[in-house]
This record gives sequence, structure tokens and C-alpha cells, in this order.
Amino acid sequence: MRRHFLLASIVACAAIITPASLWAQSAFPSKAIRLVVPNAPGGAADLTARTVAEKMAKGLGQPVVIDNRPGAGGVVAGQAVASAAPDGYTMLLISSGTAVSEALFKSLPFDAAKDFTPVAPLASFDLVIVSSPTGQFKTLSDLVKWAKANPGKLNIGTPAIGTTQNLAAELFKTAADIDAQVVPFKGTPDVITAIRGGQIQVGLDILSPLLSQIQAKALLPLAVTGAKRSRVLPDVPTAQEEGLKNLNAASWNGLAVPAKTPQAVVDRLSKEINVALADPEVRKKLEALNLDPNPGSPADATALLNGDIKRWGEVIERAKIEKQ
Repeated sequence: MRRHFLLASIVACAAIITPASLWAQSAFPSKAIRLVVPNAPGGAADLTARTVAEKMAKGLGQPVVIDNRPGAGGVVAGQAVASAAPDGYTMLLISSGTAVSEALFKSLPFDAAKDFTPVAPLASFDLVIVSSPTGQFKTLSDLVKWAKANPGKLNIGTPAIGTTQNLAAELFKTAADIDAQVVPFKGTPDVITAIRGGQIQVGLDILSPLLSQIQAKALLPLAVTGAKRSRVLPDVPTAQEEGLKNLNAASWNGLAVPAKTPQAVVDRLSKEINVALADPEVRKKLEALNLDPNPGSPADATALLNGDIKRWGEVIERAKIEKQ
């Protein structure tokens, strides 16, 4: 009788203790987290990820390890994360480029809208329309007026076909209702050379790699294409201020995890990302890269991704850009 009583007591205690014990063992995170970055080390995207990851690690109590997987327009990195366990231990740096790839490629080994759960935005960065300071355009209104009077003669330089900058130039044509040629170059240095050499009249590119040329008066900024003026060029108007009400294009990045990751894990990661972005040192480092910290919720990051998939898909279709 006593033996049965002792056995029943042990079982009852186990029933009370085991759930708490199991919860403690499975509390997230209990090991290092891998952050897959679809860019090579040293660039703005990589430095953004490293800066935020370092601060996140302190809040999570576990290392956040950067895994650089450049190549194929982010497909290599995306595939690695889409196929990972949905447990929060693998994250992906997503961006406007992720949305472009979804719209541009005929087939991908993942569906960006279905196979990832966005966790939070990280930062945004401006796109800018520039010309030569010795050229005929002093304002964006000058440019649009001339382009309307000279259909087919305006050449707009951008980096390669399918980049956010290239698609933003196509969106600019539509918003301004002009007939112009978008001329893709290998990269930003070639765009700068072509403007300064007079081969093209204007360029549209990310502000950061153009900033030193603008500050040296070698390039003239006509307008930024986002919804608000640039923090580093406060005197330069937005395209919307110049009358192009339908032009609102900027680049951004954020973090995502594989779909079906538990909501509690997503919320924990989102909290630590936002804590990191609120840190003065983190903000200072991002702003030094000409990035604007952009804290937000999983819903905010989802809206950015899905909105850009729709927007750039429409631009690609309207511009008749061949899918790759």
C-alpha cells in the first residue's frame, strides 16, 4: 500500500515538474542563430546585418553568426533559408531586391511571399536622380519638360537590368509620362563615368555610392524618389514635391525566417531587432553608411515585401522586361 502511494506521488510530481523543465530546456534561443546574407562581406548590406546582429546577440544571450551567401540575385541565400528548419535559428536578410527577384525570375526554388515570414524591417536607403552640374537640367521639372518636348531623346543610366534602381527608372518614366531610354550599365561607377562624359544626361541610383560625387559638386542631385527628403541631402526635393505624385521608390532591407516559424519566436526576434535599432551606437553606425534605421513590426516588414513584389512585378510587365 505504501509502495503504491509513493509511486503515485512520484508520478504526480513528475507531471508538475516535467512541463516546466521541458519549457526551460526548449526556451528560445538555446544556441547560436545563423543570419544568411545574400551579399559579399564588406558592403552596406553585410555591414548592416553585422551591426544589428552584434546588438541582437547581447539581448538574446546567444551568438548571431553571419553566413555570407552571395550570388544569383539572392537565390542562393534564399534557398538556404527556405529549406531550413522553421525554428528561428536561421534568418535571412531580405530587401527590395528579394521582391525584385520574385517578380523577375521565371522560376525560383522558393516563393518569397509564402516561404518566408518577415520579422522586422532594418533600414531604408534613398534613390536619387542626378545629372551633370554643367548640363542643361537644374531641376527635375527642367528634365521632365525637356523630355516631353524631345520624346525618345532622354537617356537615363542605371545599374544592370532588374536592379531596384533600373526598375525605379522605368517607374519614373511612367510617373512622368515621358518617352525615354533606360540605359543599363555594369555598375554605379560606369553610370557616373557616363554622366560626367556626356554619354547620358541623367542617372538614377542609390544615393550612398553617389554621395561623395554629389558633395564634390561632380554630380547634381535633382530629386530623391522616396516619400520624404533625404537626411543627408535635406535641400534636395522629392520627386513628388516636383509634381510626380506617383513616384515613390526607395530601397530597404529587413530580416525574415522560414515560414511556419512559431509566432512566439518571431515576436522575440522582432523585439530584439527593434531594441538594436533603438540603440544610439547602432543608429550611428547605420547612419554612417547613409542608411536610415527603420524599426517596425513583422506586419510592417510583410507589407514592405509584398508591396514591392506587386509594384516591381507591374513595372517589369509594363516595361516588357524579359524574365530571366
